[in-house]
Amino acid sequence: MMIHIPGVLSAEELAALRARLREGQWADGRDTAGGQSASVKNNLQIPPDSELGRELSTFVLRKLGSNPLYNSAVLPLRLVPPLFNRYDEGMSFGAHVDNALRPIPGTGQRIRTDVSSTLFISDLDEYDGGELVLYGPSEEKRVRLPAGDMIVYPTTALHSVSPVTRGSRWASFFWAQSTVRSQEHRSILFDLDQSIMALMEKFGPRDGEVLRLTNVYHNLQRSWAEL
Repeated sequence: MMIHIPGVLSAEELAALRARLREGQWADGRDTAGGQSASVKNNLQIPPDSELGRELSTFVLRKLGSNPLYNSAVLPLRLVPPLFNRYDEGMSFGAHVDNALRPIPGTGQRIRTDVSSTLFISDLDEYDGGELVLYGPSEEKRVRLPAGDMIVYPTTALHSVSPVTRGSRWASFFWAQSTVRSQEHRSILFDLDQSIMALMEKFGPRDGEVLRLTNVYHNLQRSWAEL
């Protein structure tokens, strides 16, 4: 299940975020990659343990906490704090799969990576190329979104970032462990939740069918959730 979440960041928030990133010291992106990924990774990142990395990561986490579409789609239990990467002209990230388990820095905890997210920071007219490419059993999906928009997709997907041919592509990326392990179950819950929201808008929260579907939603979540 791949979901496009528009408008995670406003124009004002994007401008402030870019200004802070321009002040940052960018490091080799291979510093945070596993063995296979490092061999095909060519980009730059803000060091996650830097003061700037922690500041901007906290900012994005706060925005995610108040985004209803992200929380409906992902049902997050724990997140790896967001990282920030940069692909200048000629840079790319070859086909790879993300680690199944990742540490949460400074906590001694690890998470199972169920859902990946990429939040686009650069405007589309600032670069060419740089698509996020997801490889499925029968087709490729190429994703290039407006600044402030985000894509979420199962971490199980083989994926890459195509070469940037002009300009510079900046983004934030991170992983979540969901309360619901099964991708199929998450998809069912997401569809049901979106239908409930639409019916609630039309008939109100006290409507009998809205209440009945809400009860079904929570009983399914209760049955499938792992805490």
